[in-house]
Amino acid sequence: MIKQEEVYRIGRLGKAHGIHGEVTFHFDDDVFDRTDADYIVLEVDGILVPFFIEEYRFRSDSTCLMKLEGVDSQERARELTNVDVYFPRHLAENDDDAPLTYAFLVGFTIVDASTGKKVGVIDSVDESTMNILFCLEDGTLIPAAEELIEGIDQQKKEISLRLPEGILEL
Repeated sequence: MIKQEEVYRIGRLGKAHGIHGEVTFHFDDDVFDRTDADYIVLEVDGILVPFFIEEYRFRSDSTCLMKLEGVDSQERARELTNVDVYFPRHLAENDDDAPLTYAFLVGFTIVDASTGKKVGVIDSVDESTMNILFCLEDGTLIPAAEELIEGIDQQKKEISLRLPEGILEL
């Protein structure tokens, strides 16, 4: 069984496309540019289920049409509308030269670089404005500026950040 900590969210399926089971895939992460993937993981009824990719073709920088194995009709594709799409962390971690994406960092713990104190766990990343924010599980917002990041430990799933003074008191 696939566990939530073994994957990270890369997007969401949209509407069915055509009659042969293709679906629109809206992605937040460029993982397909960095690594070859034979499968993706979908959250179906609260369970993480792998689906093998038969083919995909890009429509834009953030959308592609995807054909999944076992999804051969428009009706079956419609059942997957608005389903979250995940990618295995171990496949994304294989390339040490590839830059990490913000989506990959969801689930990592933020540690204050000056005190060593754990601040919280990243629940999501807000990239809707120029100032990207880590949204922690407790609702705290932390700037995700690259110049604040002291280090990232993928094994421990920790990010060491040099936090601006007073940021935790807001």
